[in-house]
Amino acid sequence: MPKVLVLLAGQVPADQLANHLRVIDRFVPNADRRTNYPTLAETGANRMDKAVIVALRGIVGRDGDRIALARDGISDVRDSGRYSIFQYVASGDGFYRDGSFIQHDAVPYVGSYGTVLLDDIARLFLLLAGSPWAITDPSQNVLLDAVGASFAPFVTDGAMMDCVRGRAVSREYSSDHVTGHGVIASVLMLAAGAPAPYADRFRALAKGWIERDTALPYLASASVPQIVAAKVVLADTTVPAEPEPSYHKQFPHQDRIVHRRPDWSFTLGLSSSRIFRYECGNGENLHGWYTGDGMTYLYTGRDRNQYADGFWPTVDPYRLPGTTVGTEPRSDAVSTGTSGPIAFDPWVGGAVLADRYGAVGAAFTSYDRTITARKSWFLTDDAVIALGAGITRTGDDHPVLTVVENRNLHADGTAGLVVDGHAQPVEPGWQKAFPSARWAHLTGVGGYVFGDGAALHAERAERTGRWSDIDTGADTGGGGEAITRRYLTLWFDHGATPTDATYQYVLLPNASPDATARWAADPPVRVLANTPAVQAIQVSRPYLTMATFFAAGEAGRLSCDGPAAVLVRVDGDRITVAVSDPSRTADTIRLTLPYPVRRVATADDTVRLESSRPQAVLSIAVGGSVGATHTATLLR
Repeated sequence: MPKVLVLLAGQVPADQLANHLRVIDRFVPNADRRTNYPTLAETGANRMDKAVIVALRGIVGRDGDRIALARDGISDVRDSGRYSIFQYVASGDGFYRDGSFIQHDAVPYVGSYGTVLLDDIARLFLLLAGSPWAITDPSQNVLLDAVGASFAPFVTDGAMMDCVRGRAVSREYSSDHVTGHGVIASVLMLAAGAPAPYADRFRALAKGWIERDTALPYLASASVPQIVAAKVVLADTTVPAEPEPSYHKQFPHQDRIVHRRPDWSFTLGLSSSRIFRYECGNGENLHGWYTGDGMTYLYTGRDRNQYADGFWPTVDPYRLPGTTVGTEPRSDAVSTGTSGPIAFDPWVGGAVLADRYGAVGAAFTSYDRTITARKSWFLTDDAVIALGAGITRTGDDHPVLTVVENRNLHADGTAGLVVDGHAQPVEPGWQKAFPSARWAHLTGVGGYVFGDGAALHAERAERTGRWSDIDTGADTGGGGEAITRRYLTLWFDHGATPTDATYQYVLLPNASPDATARWAADPPVRVLANTPAVQAIQVSRPYLTMATFFAAGEAGRLSCDGPAAVLVRVDGDRITVAVSDPSRTADTIRLTLPYPVRRVATADDTVRLESSRPQAVLSIAVGGSVGATHTATLLR
């Protein structure tokens, strides 16, 4: 209503305007409190939504006190900044120092509620600039920093990754590209008033995203003011287009990781005793059951429409890539209000080395507690190595699957599949079991390697669904038109009652068939351990050991006395170590390296060299570090 009143300006009779303003005052009297529960403070995006409403109401009603109330609500003047948008949080809703953004207490939501918040604050910055009510909070850099720390890592080629969009993935008209375009528009608005270092970066980010988004061109769908702002940046030769990044980032407070390379990106949706498996409610995300159980997403420049082209209503929700799941039928996900099921295990997370490599693990227990497993992902320059161990099920007779891939081939796709050098049929309906597959390749995606051979199942299927199957919300409900998409699925079948089953596979994004075959014949990665206690690999180029210790144990000649994610890189006489405690249960971890060392070159304050010979022993004070990585460089 406030936006309509602004557009109508002086055309509304005074008595009607007064009535409309009373309605706004009844439902949104301030920005910082729940209307029906005024003792409860609003947080995050909900606070920003209300701030916009109150500010516009003040403008329409020519009420400066209302405008000030909106501005002060953003900074939470009433509660001395406790719920300020411009403050980092240590729990609950808001921005975290590690780049996480949480809404609804336990949902990674930078790609939905976060984008709403960004749009709202960008508009208010511009709207109030130069007025007596300008936003001048000295901590506003927290929000400006969030563009690079919280939003940009999850935007690829103009699309916002679905792993941080919560229940919004089920909305027919809110795809990853549509959401990404909202971020672009907000970033350009912020650039109009931000200080130079921020403004320069924001314009470069936006320019790169706009130029690379060929799936849904920005200028074809933006509003007139957005097009004007974009064209100014696109025409400005002094603004470089920021390219796709190359880094590895982990977000311990939201159980998400992103692994970025110039021509592909990989992300992972996890959950823990701290983070929901998924969120549902308001009739949305009815089949999101397994999206937080280790679902993997692969983005490539060859197919920027993978998840926007009817993926969510047509994908088999029991076969999401990366997951280890039972196949028993599930009822639609429902919730009173908006909420989701919390996972059971605290050991979820990983460690990062040199902002380039990552070791990630998850102690997994299924929603009904019948399946347990240990799952790890090791992320290198050109590969993702996935290990699973201890896969056990009791109390159910439905098969347990680990899904390697479930790729959307779109309406009529015939992407070629090669298994061990043999081309497979391209017709939908084809299925085959390969008793000892060494490698596979899918055209336009990349390669898959299965160690010494694995019992691999493959299928081509046409799947039909409707957006209304997954979203019946009053204002988000999807259409009832049938949509059909083709899928290529690869999986391992562990049987109905597995005990300590295992798997291993390597994903080689954008690799050719020849490169995949060469990897399988002479793998540059060796599995050191794949047990319920330890999962580990050794990479030969660079010389890198990566391990997840779910309990004390050994990985080759590397040993650890407690729960940890560990990376060790040897480069000449330098040994670089990265360690975290994803479980957040240990105070100190002792790590024994298979090398003597001379001294410490650099180290975090939390890392101490206990012994240098015959083997280096490090003591890492991980208590209270909430899953963060601790690093040290040693000299041999």
